[in-house]
Amino acid sequence: MAETLPLFPLGTVLMPGASLPLHIFEPRYRQLTVDLVTGAVPGKEFGVVAVREGWTADDDGIDGLHAIGCTAELRDVRRLPDGRYDIVTRGARRFRLLSLDAESKPYLMGSVQFLPDVETDADKGADAADMTRMLSASARDAHRRYCATAWKSGDWSEPEADIGAGNLPHVLAADCLLPMSDRQRLLEMTSPTERLRLVRVLLARETGLLTQLRAVPAPITTYAVEHSFN
Repeated sequence: MAETLPLFPLGTVLMPGASLPLHIFEPRYRQLTVDLVTGAVPGKEFGVVAVREGWTADDDGIDGLHAIGCTAELRDVRRLPDGRYDIVTRGARRFRLLSLDAESKPYLMGSVQFLPDVETDADKGADAADMTRMLSASARDAHRRYCATAWKSGDWSEPEADIGAGNLPHVLAADCLLPMSDRQRLLEMTSPTERLRLVRVLLARETGLLTQLRAVPAPITTYAVEHSFN
């Protein structure tokens, strides 16, 4: 069944379980923040969807957005003296964007359909649990090698041990500076096993590139929002 969500187009991909801090100063998103805090938006949840490179949601409508996004749960809000907000959100549920409504609210609204995981043959059977454990450990190892290469000691930490195999690839990817196309690909995958395989490959690739280039990525920063994304 389709549901309606406020939408926040951004130049990044939010994934389930990942933290996303935002600095809000455009009037329409200030209003969205107020609506989230006051309960005008039920559940303190809105949709984050990535803007296609070279497009904008304002000019290009739904064609300018990726089809799959992720809801953001509001976790913390700090109102600044000039009316801006610093907020902290966490990714929750993936959705498919069906249509846009740019008229009923100051911010975009979207008709969405939530996107659950779908088990493939690789996710089933007697050996599936053992395979999941092996892939989870391997993905964590790949993340550890990436972080040891990319960040200074103390700038990163191990993901919590109780993160499920379904969300683990999302959390690992969010902690690393993967290209947006790779992050979007992970978000769109509905097989937990295949996501674990892919994130392991992506992190190994990025670690190899950093080692060859003798470079480190720019630090992850808070996103500042003006219009669709700045």
